[in-house]
Amino acid sequence: MTISSTPGGAEMAGGQPVSVLGVGATLGEGPVWVARDAALWFVDIKAHRVHRYDPALNAGRSWAAPGQVGWILPTDDGLFAAGLQSGVNRFDPADGSFTLLHAPEAHLPGNRQNDATVAPDGAIWFGTMDDSEEQTSGRFYRFHKGVCADAGLPPFSITNGPALSPDGRILYHTDTLGKRIWQCALHEGKVIDRPTIFATIEDGAGWPDGPTVDAEGCVWTGLFGGWAVRRYDPAGTLMREIRFPVANITKIAFGGEGLTTAYATTARKGLDMTALTEQPLAGDLFAFDAGVAGLPGIVATI
Repeated sequence: MTISSTPGGAEMAGGQPVSVLGVGATLGEGPVWVARDAALWFVDIKAHRVHRYDPALNAGRSWAAPGQVGWILPTDDGLFAAGLQSGVNRFDPADGSFTLLHAPEAHLPGNRQNDATVAPDGAIWFGTMDDSEEQTSGRFYRFHKGVCADAGLPPFSITNGPALSPDGRILYHTDTLGKRIWQCALHEGKVIDRPTIFATIEDGAGWPDGPTVDAEGCVWTGLFGGWAVRRYDPAGTLMREIRFPVANITKIAFGGEGLTTAYATTARKGLDMTALTEQPLAGDLFAFDAGVAGLPGIVATI
């Protein structure tokens, strides 16, 4: 399916976020820039959709998923890995097929996958969560070359991230309901110390959603219900906040020439009819000039 872009959406001025793809996602998530496609891929978890945005064409395509899909990442065989509620799947956009590779939580049918990233060694780090957002059953996992292992991090109700520092030695992960971003050290793909608090989101500022790290080692987070994304320095000090015309910003990814365009997924979830009328662009894909480069994408070795 082809999706019409927002007219004039590719025009970015003054670093202000603009809608570039009008998908109206219920829960847009997991943006990732795929260099081999020169395109931005993302998902709509609740609508069971995988989306692709082509900046050169200023247009998008969409595929149906056989269930809630939390993330999509490129793999070294030219295809994709996707985190469905059923487990880690292989996705082939040529025919739209999904093939289950591993089901880490077959014993927890109320859980689903929510966010993920690729480490420098090609491993996928991903999180799960209680779909009802009530039970503390969400865990983080590491999936590499067919082997899936619990990451050894504390359980949360809503996990987000993880994200990794440029050298891959620090892992950031988010407890959304607790309004905290945590950090811990990694060595050879394993957590080697107890997590410590990296940043806490104050009351009234929304809930921290997906984290992303830029080339300078600074951590960006979407703020669900906070009308903004934030950038924190490696010490956890707030450096910058970019305001949006919609309330629910879920995550950003760096793409485009020089990886200096920040793409942001957003969500209509939780907005009533009055809010949706006031936020006609809710759920769209946005872009803005980040003023800093992101990290080059890494393909997963599954």
